[in-house]
Amino acid sequence: MIAVTGAAGFIGSVLVWKLNQIGLRDILAVDQEAKNSPKWDNLKKKNFDAYYESDEFIGRLEKKEFDGKIRAVFHMGACSDTTETDRAFLRKNNSEYSERVARWCLANGAALSYASSAAVYGDGAEGFSDGDELAPRLKPLNPYGQSKLDFDRWVLGHGHQDRVTGFRFFNVYGPNEYHKGPMRSLVQKGFEQIRDTGTLRLFKSYKTEYPDGGQKRDFLYVKDAVDALVWFYQNPKWRGIYNLGAGRAETWNELARSLFEAMGKPPRIEYIPMPDAIRNQYQYFTQSDSSKLKSAGLPVRPRPLREGIADYVANYLSKDDAHL
Repeated sequence: MIAVTGAAGFIGSVLVWKLNQIGLRDILAVDQEAKNSPKWDNLKKKNFDAYYESDEFIGRLEKKEFDGKIRAVFHMGACSDTTETDRAFLRKNNSEYSERVARWCLANGAALSYASSAAVYGDGAEGFSDGDELAPRLKPLNPYGQSKLDFDRWVLGHGHQDRVTGFRFFNVYGPNEYHKGPMRSLVQKGFEQIRDTGTLRLFKSYKTEYPDGGQKRDFLYVKDAVDALVWFYQNPKWRGIYNLGAGRAETWNELARSLFEAMGKPPRIEYIPMPDAIRNQYQYFTQSDSSKLKSAGLPVRPRPLREGIADYVANYLSKDDAHL
């Protein structure tokens, strides 16, 4: 069997879809309070053998109920709210839970793939290289990023990077993110803004080197993200911690223009003040260094932002049922 934590979430549910696409159905779906939430819609079209709440799953795992039964774990589950400030909560749900899953996988010979985050890079002062030697110098801008870096450092500190695979996701967007509230991508939130008002709002810039809307991000379509996850699962000789992005930085203005184009509407952008709560934590530039990923021979070529947005709008956001 294959276990997918965060299976009802954004990337996790699309991963289950991709596993189904390649003929895999023996899946244990794991999540937290998903059945009575909008997240459950993400699993309605998927094939899996059983669903477990995250606490029940880790309990059964540690009681050895799954010994010899689970051959791989995709650990996508975590608190992904970048504005969460409760460090103890993040430590328990992100770092410590990941350590418990990893210990079981390592002890039982199960493959482990886990979700890290580009948030570990903070303001990018140390660059965006996924080289192991950089990890001690990284300074995330928020507790969420720190919780992800803590587990990366645990993996590296125990020398497990040759036995597990971690992915530092950059700005992932696409179908099945609808339950994420304020953590949804600007593509999805912008679609609703344009549909309802004809206007898209972007944050003003507070750095002279970036014009309003000129802040840059590395945007990755979720279908490309899960293609990469599955490729690494199918090619187990490649282990370690990898950046997972498109490898190019594009501006919010470029995103806006692509979204208006996909919706067949004339561009109309309003620049609004950035909230004080995030102004000092805001990343003005992210771009994944993909050299390590390319050295592994990953055949997935992430589609350009314009192309990903066109697919997202035409085949999901414009439909009555937007779920993949």
